[in-house]
Amino acid sequence: MRINKYIAQAGIASRRKADELIADGKVKINGAVLREPGYDVAETDVVEVLGQTLVGREDYVYYALNKPAGYVTTMSDEKGRPTVASLMTDVTARVFPVGRLDYDSNGLIIMTNDGALSQQISHPKHAVVKTYIATVNGCLSRDQLWALRNGVEIEIKQGNRLVMYKTKPAFIEAIKTGPNQSVYEVKISEGKNRQIRKMFQTQGLKVLELTSTAIGEIKRGSTHEGGYRKLTKNEIEYLKNLSCG
Repeated sequence: MRINKYIAQAGIASRRKADELIADGKVKINGAVLREPGYDVAETDVVEVLGQTLVGREDYVYYALNKPAGYVTTMSDEKGRPTVASLMTDVTARVFPVGRLDYDSNGLIIMTNDGALSQQISHPKHAVVKTYIATVNGCLSRDQLWALRNGVEIEIKQGNRLVMYKTKPAFIEAIKTGPNQSVYEVKISEGKNRQIRKMFQTQGLKVLELTSTAIGEIKRGSTHEGGYRKLTKNEIEYLKNLSCG
């Protein structure tokens, strides 16, 4: 298996990023810095990336985690905050999150050790619809609701600079409305950093609580907060069919 694919399947980076790590001398094979980007990994090779030794491919596992607020969806955090991986207490495989759910948000996130599948289904071309419940400090007018449904301009980071980005059309329906607090179901097919929070902010509203309830056809279900369950065979097939699209 080519080294960039091997690194991608370990969930460390995409193939393109893996090639960059190799070019930067961040990958070692059997203790020596790798200089061949097209290197084929043998079963006996010891592969290190950024000082971390990768193990051979395990059997792939897939979980639905109900993330609590106050956890980051990364494998480590420079600020010392708890990570979602720390919640997977009885899972021996080195699983990692597919996509992101911000620190203050809670709800469904998929955890797996299938790096190739993760990279493929996270690609924007698949436009997987993600469903959220947003509690906000006020109520949207008809015009504000129309604006959010049809796309608003939010600020995002592009490289080292901030740019304005117009969101794609979104599905937004009121669940409960009131002058001081309202609850909306929101469905989007993209995932810019803190996108839903920024969308409501353009209308002068603050998101008080944001919960991920579904990723495509995969539902959070009744799993308790901080708990997780194995994906069913049908759910795994659904993800694999997405990655083939």
